[in-house]
Amino acid sequence: MKTIAATCLNPVQQHSSSRSARSKPLVGRGRRTMIGSLSAALILLAVQPESAMAASAAPGVINAIGVENEYADVIAQIGGKYVQVSAIITDPNTDPHTFEVNPKVAAQVASADLIVKNGVGYDAWADKIIAAAPNGKRKVIDTQQLLGLPDNTSNPHLWYDPKTMPAVAKAVAADLSALNPAQAAYFEANVRKFDASLKPWLAAIASFKAHYPKTPVAVTEPVADYMLELAGTDIATPFSLQSAIMNGTDPSPQDVTKQNSLFADRKVKVFVYNQQVTDALTQSFLSLAKKNGIPVMGVYETMPTPGFTYQSWMLAEVNALEKAVTGKVSTETLQAAK
Repeated sequence: MKTIAATCLNPVQQHSSSRSARSKPLVGRGRRTMIGSLSAALILLAVQPESAMAASAAPGVINAIGVENEYADVIAQIGGKYVQVSAIITDPNTDPHTFEVNPKVAAQVASADLIVKNGVGYDAWADKIIAAAPNGKRKVIDTQQLLGLPDNTSNPHLWYDPKTMPAVAKAVAADLSALNPAQAAYFEANVRKFDASLKPWLAAIASFKAHYPKTPVAVTEPVADYMLELAGTDIATPFSLQSAIMNGTDPSPQDVTKQNSLFADRKVKVFVYNQQVTDALTQSFLSLAKKNGIPVMGVYETMPTPGFTYQSWMLAEVNALEKAVTGKVSTETLQAAK
């Protein structure tokens, strides 16, 4: 079997991270996803079906997509040499909520044998492309459905929850085994390796909780809230403000005043800042935190690359949190260990 390296492609025409680029919220969830070009993409895909074949993997190799690159990384770890993996949302310097789907993305999704998506409205555009290009062989893992989460789940950043990726890895192995039964034992062995590799992250979370319980923190959005909650921190930012920033709506003046007081009165020990989605308001929070000597911990919605795996990324975030609390050290941008 020829070995094909897992790759992360970036065919998406990304916008800048400016709030002004965001579209109106999707009904019921408030997720900002630009789908204005989706219909054109699907029409082009329908009249040029050969474009879908261009993205196909080599014979005997499973063509897989992780819509977000953290999911693509997990697929690659489980599938190894028997998968060709690409990701659609990959750029840690842009807002993943806001992008335009183009014909290349539509073709990429249409040709996939396995797709892993986040769900909870985060990547709803993928559902439209999948439905428009039916494939009886294709396996689709919707992480929201896999975890049994309702549509009104308030925080869509599921990959920061330590329960998420073990469940995804297990489901990926099951689907890969259905597509390539001869390698089922190989995929299952990789799941065991993956689960074991998460232990340093889980240990770091438990250690932080034991040594620094109820550490007060401020955030811009609920990006890392699942992990922060498990680490025992006290998230002082009102969730209503987090939700407003996440959904591109105006937070209440009362919430903004409370957030500002967290910095001005030094009521928090860390400011957890979404580096991927910024605007004038979040930048004003950042400036106020720095002015008052509050260390900043940068978090991301897309796995930083190169140099990170999902596991090393998550562990790096906990290490940054500990450095902020113990040494007042800011880690605004993650750098992979060399």
